[in-house]
Amino acid sequence: MENTSLDTFIADVRAAWGPLTSGLVADYRMRAAALLAAAPSEPWLAALLRDRTANAELHRDPEFGFLLLAHAEQAGLYRPPHDHGRSWALYAIQEGEIEMGSYARIEDGRDSVRLVERDRTVLRAGDVRAYLPGDIHDTRCLTPTALLFRFTERDLKAEVRPDHRVTRYVDVDGQWKPAPQR
Repeated sequence: MENTSLDTFIADVRAAWGPLTSGLVADYRMRAAALLAAAPSEPWLAALLRDRTANAELHRDPEFGFLLLAHAEQAGLYRPPHDHGRSWALYAIQEGEIEMGSYARIEDGRDSVRLVERDRTVLRAGDVRAYLPGDIHDTRCLTPTALLFRFTERDLKAEVRPDHRVTRYVDVDGQWKPAPQR
């Protein structure tokens, strides 16, 4: 059986796995861009394009713990500002356009925390963006549909529930504030 672009991506990531460095991020961004160039006829990609599943797990690594997820999104879908806790992530756009804002967390010394928007970028098919631990961003689907891949260093569900390391933000009177922990 012939290896697919997905098989190659996973094997290459596993072979290069190590501590987070600038070189590792650059390497994985290059590999994610190659994954985006996969032929739509590859069975795994053809199924994603056909089924348009909101969240599909493409790979969960049993040894290193990284995840590769696919998200099919619809126009206007907005994910409010959040970070990824201790994890870093790559977002790779297969098709469509996703607007991403980035934010700085400002603490004013009176136990008050708010976000200040740094910038807003539109990612298009073929673009890959890295978010490092502590980076805060939001996403909005700008096209009728979009397909994106999210590669995370670890399972973020484990970051949210027991450790409360992932921080999500809510709009309070026009200011982004940390959401109450549940």
